[in-house]
Amino acid sequence: MLRYVFAFILFLHGFIHLAGFTTAFSYHQLLRVTASISRAAGVGWLLAAVLFFAAGTLWLFKKDSWLIPVLVAVVASQALIIISWKDATAGTLVNILILLVAIPAFAQQRFTAKIRQEVSAMRLQAHETDTVITVEMLAHLPAVVQKWLRHSGVVGKQLTSTVWLRQVGEMRTKPGSRWMPFEATQYFTVQQPQFNWQVKARMMPLLTLTGRDRFCDGKGEMDIKLWSLINVASATGDDKTNTATMLRYLAEITWFPTAALSNYISWQVIDDTAARAVMTYKGITVSGIMKFKPSGDIKSFEAWRYMGSGKDAKPEKWLVEMTDYKVFNGMRIPHKNKVTWKLKTGDFNWANIEVTELVFNK
Repeated sequence: MLRYVFAFILFLHGFIHLAGFTTAFSYHQLLRVTASISRAAGVGWLLAAVLFFAAGTLWLFKKDSWLIPVLVAVVASQALIIISWKDATAGTLVNILILLVAIPAFAQQRFTAKIRQEVSAMRLQAHETDTVITVEMLAHLPAVVQKWLRHSGVVGKQLTSTVWLRQVGEMRTKPGSRWMPFEATQYFTVQQPQFNWQVKARMMPLLTLTGRDRFCDGKGEMDIKLWSLINVASATGDDKTNTATMLRYLAEITWFPTAALSNYISWQVIDDTAARAVMTYKGITVSGIMKFKPSGDIKSFEAWRYMGSGKDAKPEKWLVEMTDYKVFNGMRIPHKNKVTWKLKTGDFNWANIEVTELVFNK
C-alpha cells in the first residue's frame, strides 16, 4: 500500500510541475501561477515533471534505477521552486518527503553493493568438487551422526561447495519487546568456512533495520543500521565476536549436512541421541551439542555463546530448536528453527527463522 501512495506522490508532484511549463509557453494554465516564468525555466519545469514521472514508474516496477531520475528531479525542482518561491513554496515540503524515502534507499543500495562485492570474493575462493558421498565416507562418524546424514539424503550426493538461501521470520531485541518481521539472504562457502548474511527487518511501517553478519577467514563481523544510514550496533575482529560467529556457522551446517564431513569439524560421542560437534579453524575452537530424533532428524543445537558484542558480551546458553523439515535439492533439512537464549532470568526466544529457498553449488 505504501508503495502505491509514494508512487501517487511522485506522479502528482510531476503533474504540478507541468504548471510551470504551461505558464511559460502561454498554454492553458493547469494551476494558478501569479509570477511570470521564462521559457528556459518552463523547459526546466517540464524536465522535472518528466523525471518525476519516470521515477514513479520505475518505483512501481521495483527498479533500483528509480533513484537516479528522482534525485536529479528533486535538485532541479528545488532550484525552480526557489526561483518561483511565492507560488511554489509548498513544493519544498514534498521534495523533503521524497528525499526521506530516496536517501535511505540510496544507502541501502550502497550497503547491498558492498555485500555483493564480499560475496563475489567468496565465490572466487570456492572450488566445486566432483566428489560423491558414499556410505563408507561416513564410517568414522558417531552412529547417531551417520544416521542423521543418511536420513538427510547425503549419500549419493555431491559434496556441497557453496550454499545460497533465502529466509523469512521474526526477531526481537530483548525479552517482551515487539517482534520484527524480517527477510534475509545468506551465502556460504564450505571448503573455507565462510558466510555472509544480509537482513532487512521492519520495526514499524516506515522504520527499518538493515544488517549484515559475516564470517570470513576465521573472523566475525556484524553491522546493524537504521535505514541503512545510522549505525545501531557493530562488532568486528575481537575474540568474542569471532567465536560467536563461528558457532553460528557450526549450527547452520544443518542446512547443508555434507559439511559435517569437513576436515575442520570433528565429532565426539555423547550417547545414542546426541553428539558433540567440534570446529577448529584459524586457531579458534568452538563446540556445541547436536541432539537427534529417533527418526534421524536433527532436533537441536546447543552451545555456550557470547551474547552481545564488545567487552560487555557474556557467555550464555544458546539453543537452536528445529521445528519442521523440508526437502531442498534432494536433501532433507530443518527449514524452520526457533532460536532461544537460556538466561538466568528465563528463556528469551529472540528469533524464529524459516528457510524458504535453498540452492547448493550455485
